[in-house]
Amino acid sequence: MSDIKEKTSPRGSEDNVKASHDHHDVEAPGRQKHIGFEQSVVAAGTDTALSRQLKSRHIAMISIGGVIGTGLFLGTAGALKNGGPIGLLLGYTIMGSICYSVMISLGEMIAYLPISGGHITLAARFVNPAFSFTMGWNYYYNWVIILPAELAAAAVLINYWNKEINNAVWITICLVVVVAINALGAGAYGTFTGEAEFIFASIKVRLLVGLIILGIVLDLGGGPDHTRLGFTHWINPGPFVQYHDIPGDTGRFLGWWSVMTQAAFSFIGTEIVAIAAGEAKNPRRNIPRAIRRVYIRILIFYICGTFIIGLLVPSNDPGLDLKDKNAAASPFVIAITRAGISGLPSLINACLLTSAWSAASSDLYTSSRALYGLALSGQAPRIFTKTAKNGLPWISFIFSALFSFLAYMAINGSAGTVFGWFANMTAIAGLMTWFGICFTYIRFHKGMKAQGIDRTKLPYASKLNPYAAWYALVWIIIICFFSGFSVFLDGGWDTATFVTNYLPFALFPILYFTMRLISRVPLIKPEDMDFQTGLAEIEAATYDEPPPRNAFEKFWQWLM
Repeated sequence: MSDIKEKTSPRGSEDNVKASHDHHDVEAPGRQKHIGFEQSVVAAGTDTALSRQLKSRHIAMISIGGVIGTGLFLGTAGALKNGGPIGLLLGYTIMGSICYSVMISLGEMIAYLPISGGHITLAARFVNPAFSFTMGWNYYYNWVIILPAELAAAAVLINYWNKEINNAVWITICLVVVVAINALGAGAYGTFTGEAEFIFASIKVRLLVGLIILGIVLDLGGGPDHTRLGFTHWINPGPFVQYHDIPGDTGRFLGWWSVMTQAAFSFIGTEIVAIAAGEAKNPRRNIPRAIRRVYIRILIFYICGTFIIGLLVPSNDPGLDLKDKNAAASPFVIAITRAGISGLPSLINACLLTSAWSAASSDLYTSSRALYGLALSGQAPRIFTKTAKNGLPWISFIFSALFSFLAYMAINGSAGTVFGWFANMTAIAGLMTWFGICFTYIRFHKGMKAQGIDRTKLPYASKLNPYAAWYALVWIIIICFFSGFSVFLDGGWDTATFVTNYLPFALFPILYFTMRLISRVPLIKPEDMDFQTGLAEIEAATYDEPPPRNAFEKFWQWLM
């Protein structure tokens, strides 16, 4: 991680602030002005301004809470069933490298310009308004679709204990709590929702660490039956699965490839920190730390978690059938049940419930802020910029919350099927968001080079770029294009699979080229890109935090 550099400006340094204003008020020749957060707020008045009230630990846990969810705890069952232990591990490793490449690209931009709307607003500055419009609505679509999926998953998890009561009751209870927490606004999100997210994410992290340690113990024969598993399941039934019984290397390759979309669903959400940047305290310090440290921990959890799953559960275990998407399909629950440990499955399921619940809270937060950012940049009706006194973009919030009622599609026995549809759509839409981030960064990189800006002086920079951005961009296109390959196999046609995989993929270019024709705005030239607007205000809000007073505070400051 030595390639990442982090810098802050001390609060109260008049020389630094003055120098900042003197430098950034100089407008590059021919530079075009584009609508950004600061310009929109000035134009619209104070009733549209978000407030910077999210602390470092809130930002860190928001980014964790939006990622660790049903994708890892439940979705890995289908991935193991289709890809085998090596296919599962390989798929998550490759997707993790793609996610890391996206995050360091996003981190470089958002640490330099931590403005409301995140990568959506930055796309208007460094690509063109049509691309920002496309990214914004694609991102919004992504989060309003996953919101009801998480609520439905929470209800299905509760079925582990009680199957008599209609799922509509559990969905309603979860929905009311999620909406109530988010309705308290940005300040409340820092003091209440942020604290709740902090607690929920802590539960997830502790659960994962505990499961990884327990998995190692069980694999080495420390379970009640004292059976030493080792790499037994890698040998029998084997490291890979012959997808749909297709023989040879082709079947094994397709088994691994089927893991990629599910792995994407698990990783989607790491970019949530960019949307939260507009409400982060001391963003020049907190955003880089959140992207760098929290993401690395998530990557370790995912790779270690999938490795342990492949050791403990054979890929042909009947409990891995994900048709019903119930708690019994969690590989962790299956592993503990197979080891003969009683009581723990219920505890794990309770933790999974908090995971789905907190993820739904993050989904509603993110979708409402994404819509707010679209409205600020003129790409959604202006009414969505309205904010309450507590900083809540209440019109955007109410509109986004309405989509949560789609969760009631899962009140019958088709809950797992509905969840699967939502998961497919979210994975592809999320990958297209990553594509947009990478493309925006490539333009950002070209603009900095054209205007002679030294990237090494940025608050956050990586020597891996721009190569990492190109690496992720190419992989994303390939994965999306072949995501629905199973429908083209003999006898494998499924209309729902085709639509849920390719609708979000096709929607992205349709939105872009339609808006491009309407707006008639070409790509912004690198020499005309706006790197200056809002920098003075951002740097004025940057300060050095008090030095730690003891070893614990030093560790905590490093951690968060």
